[in-house]
Amino acid sequence: MEQKPHKKTSSKWIALMNIPFQMGIIIFFFTYLGTWLDEKYTGTSIFTIILSLLAVFIALYNVIRQVKNLNKED
Repeated sequence: MEQKPHKKTSSKWIALMNIPFQMGIIIFFFTYLGTWLDEKYTGTSIFTIILSLLAVFIALYNVIRQVKNLNKED
């Protein structure tokens, strides 16, 4: 019986440790896309600003969704 609670706890920790990497990847790629669009189409940084803010909101939504799913498993 001791194995099951330990396994749930360790899998939760692994899921929680992956969240910063997921956030970083999402924000990096959206910001990179915004920079590329700005260089290609405009001389301003409007796409970078918009896409980086959108990436932050998407990453936060992803974190909230994952934490809710982890809490449901209890």
